[in-house]
Amino acid sequence: MKRIISYIICFCFLVLIPFFSHAQKKPRIENLPKYDLKPYHFGFLLALNQMDFIIKPNKNFSSSDSLLVLEAEPQLGFNIGIISNLRLGNYTDLRFLPTLSFGERILEYTIKTDSNTTELTKKKIESTYLDFPFLFKYKSKRLNNVRSYIIGGVQYSLDLASQAKKKQNNLELVRIKSNDIMCQIGIGFDFYTEYFKFATEIKMSYGLKDLIVRDNTMLTNSIERLNSKIFQLSFLFE
Repeated sequence: MKRIISYIICFCFLVLIPFFSHAQKKPRIENLPKYDLKPYHFGFLLALNQMDFIIKPNKNFSSSDSLLVLEAEPQLGFNIGIISNLRLGNYTDLRFLPTLSFGERILEYTIKTDSNTTELTKKKIESTYLDFPFLFKYKSKRLNNVRSYIIGGVQYSLDLASQAKKKQNNLELVRIKSNDIMCQIGIGFDFYTEYFKFATEIKMSYGLKDLIVRDNTMLTNSIERLNSKIFQLSFLFE
């Protein structure tokens, strides 16, 4: 994940350097000077996500000797959503961003067999989240056509592809609960163009609920807690 974040940061710098160089060559004309005085406005977002799990193993699990390693393998996904922004003050907004998020995660079990060899078992968990985040946005003072900001809040997520109620059909599945509550925090930059406002934003989401559905198998009973952790890079058009 650290490597992906490094690539994203480098990409953002490569995108922003030409923007600032071009801005320095032209007279500084403030675009959309009255945009932030509107009581409310709307837009849409496109985003990349990396869904992951925070795993707390069950140390009291009786068959733990056969389970050597349990790890989560994050995967890339994408989001599409709608932006609703309510102005609370000169530097504060309340935002509601209903979003559809697609992604998956993989749980990797390294198990010791009877012949003292190891085998790797991977369980894919696909998710299609319907997200309802309520966020406070605190903005810096506008500098020409750029403004930085931080965001924070809570989100309710409903997993439309949850396997919580699916039957196993003789297959061992790792099932997770269909709803979650997350805390979110992030940073971003607003860029005011001639016709609209564009923003790039990095956000982290941490799930508060234990998602694992225990079904008396080694795959689930070996986990004490399973929480979501989601990284998101968003591009917002308002």
